[in-house]
Amino acid sequence: MITTERLHLRPLTENDTDWWVHLHADEDVSRFVGSYTPEQAGARLRGIQQQWTERGHGLCAVELRTTGEAIGRCGLHWWERFDETEIGWTFTRPHWGHGYATEAARAVLEWGFGPLGLDRITAMIHHGNTASTAVARRLGFTPLREDTVLDRPCTVHALDR
Repeated sequence: MITTERLHLRPLTENDTDWWVHLHADEDVSRFVGSYTPEQAGARLRGIQQQWTERGHGLCAVELRTTGEAIGRCGLHWWERFDETEIGWTFTRPHWGHGYATEAARAVLEWGFGPLGLDRITAMIHHGNTASTAVARRLGFTPLREDTVLDRPCTVHALDR
């Protein structure tokens, strides 16, 4: 669906359940985004598929173009509660520090502001997640407000078209 120099992003489906559980099983990865049982992962992925059907966007698996290995997730999520579209990224620990989150997120932002015609995209980053805050800053996001997401305080960053 989206291809960059090093990455391929494709919509997540319920077929990704085992991989989703594995991605979130690492304590360093799940620290800010939580972990999932297979049942929880299946339900979450069904919700993602539904968002793709209803809104034309959702979260994607991020794969290395050279090997096809799934190394993370990145994409857009509609929050009805906030009336906002959020971008999010989560990567396996061995792939931290290589610029993949920035590369994938930049491509998702171009898609969101371009073909999807969004005017604003937010990034909801839990307090203490300095790596994601750095990615958001590199992409041009600025703090918009403080809020609570998944029962935890976060800073909501925003980027306008």
